[in-house]
Amino acid sequence: MLKMKRVSETVGMKVFTDNGDYFGEVEEAILTKTKVYGWRVRATRNSYLEKVLGSAKGVIVPQNLVKSFGDVMLISKTAIPSQIEEKPEDMEAS
Repeated sequence: MLKMKRVSETVGMKVFTDNGDYFGEVEEAILTKTKVYGWRVRATRNSYLEKVLGSAKGVIVPQNLVKSFGDVMLISKTAIPSQIEEKPEDMEAS
């Protein structure tokens, strides 16, 4: 069954990658005349974005990378820009 959600209900929704990593929170929907173009996701405390972006406030996730949403939004791990993916020295420290 298809469930509808108002865009206003998505603001503040937690965003996770399909790997289960906490990515951030929905700050705003980016709309065209007829559809959702993407989602502005802000970096929040203890989120993956906070760790890799530093002083930046967040990213825009295109709608085609959103897999699903309900209580939380699930996005593809490919939404992580290649320039901020973990570097080998970061992985050794983990």
